[in-house]
Amino acid sequence: MLSFPPGWLSFALGSIPHADVGTAWNLMLRSFPQIPSWPQLPRRTPLENMYVQFSERFPGITLEDGRIFVDRSKDLDAELERLYLAYLEDDLEYGYTSATYAACLDVLRQGHVLFPQPPVALKGQVTGPVSWGLTIVDQNKRPILYDEVLADAVGKHLRLKAAWQERELGKLAPRTITFIDEPYLASFGSAFVSLGRDQVIGLLEEVFAGLHGIKGVHCCGNTDWGLLLNTSVDILSLDAYDYAETLALYPEDVSRFLKRGGVIAWGIVPADVAAKGETAESLVARLDEAIGRLAAKGVPRDTILQASMVTPSCGLGSLPPDLAERIFELTSGVSAAMRRRYTASAEPPAPNPSA
Repeated sequence: MLSFPPGWLSFALGSIPHADVGTAWNLMLRSFPQIPSWPQLPRRTPLENMYVQFSERFPGITLEDGRIFVDRSKDLDAELERLYLAYLEDDLEYGYTSATYAACLDVLRQGHVLFPQPPVALKGQVTGPVSWGLTIVDQNKRPILYDEVLADAVGKHLRLKAAWQERELGKLAPRTITFIDEPYLASFGSAFVSLGRDQVIGLLEEVFAGLHGIKGVHCCGNTDWGLLLNTSVDILSLDAYDYAETLALYPEDVSRFLKRGGVIAWGIVPADVAAKGETAESLVARLDEAIGRLAAKGVPRDTILQASMVTPSCGLGSLPPDLAERIFELTSGVSAAMRRRYTASAEPPAPNPSA
């Protein structure tokens, strides 16, 4: 449950196409002063690719000729033992993400980011265990999530990564939001992903269990929303530009999620060239249609309106910088328009240091 009114506030989802740390932070703070998130910069270095970025210290991880993989031919016992010991002792330093892999996070931690106003919350993100474990392969190109030993290690490794990051962000803001990014869940249930429902939930809950603040999950395609809505997640983020109608297939799950204090982050601003043809007004109309679909299925409209936020539909790291900036402007514009329409005040909530 959020410790502040969601109030149609907006935030970013992760990567942007800028390579300069200062430029990236200026854009983030200008666009999302209430809930800034540290930007991932894959064009600065391949080490900030979302799958490489959180690989430090994973047992057997190898970066070679532009490839990332786990060399299973080596004896990994000592490295696995170090991971499990850190996990059992809740040693969050094991989850440290260095400046080489996350430059914007590092300058934030060092106190070099000056907020234009006290933030309501700081947002961070890690790649989710399903997507990470299906993308990282062994030396034979087999996803490590299909290796029983390594699959268990994936959840514990990312739990420590997420928990360390949450602790660091918590030193700088009254609240934290930690997102688990799971693009591969768009393939859940297909012939391409042979994972059971219980395994997926177990992996997600392993990471969530290490977090004390607000927990979010993002999937940028269609998936089994009922699965995600029935985890302990606080914020569900979806591509509402292309897939909003799929959420309406789960009205009972959505109702239960909202009733327990869950929030929907509507990714209504397309994270591609389609944004060039949209305005804040056209996207507000599209968002109203999406809300109407849920309401028509019995989800109370007022409840939806009180438990919603706004985002782009996905990360922007592969786009031209000017298009990414346009998408951020649209996101802020939709957020402001929805606040004017549906909240008592168009002003975002002030931070509460005691929360």
